[in-house]
Amino acid sequence: MKADESALKWVKSSYSSEEGGQCVEVALMGTAVHVRDSKDPAGPVLRVEPTDWAAFVRFASASQI
Repeated sequence: MKADESALKWVKSSYSSEEGGQCVEVALMGTAVHVRDSKDPAGPVLRVEPTDWAAFVRFASASQI
């Protein structure tokens, strides 16, 4: 994790549960959205542009995943 990422305030998905499974957390910093696996907070962090994140959320909301 980069030094500037240590100050991120992570928010867990409302669809995540305490029982395992696929859980994500997101954090906003400046002009980036950071995404990580909530079960592996020290693991890799995906950094995306807000417009790309918004497009992903629209797609995921509309899809029958």
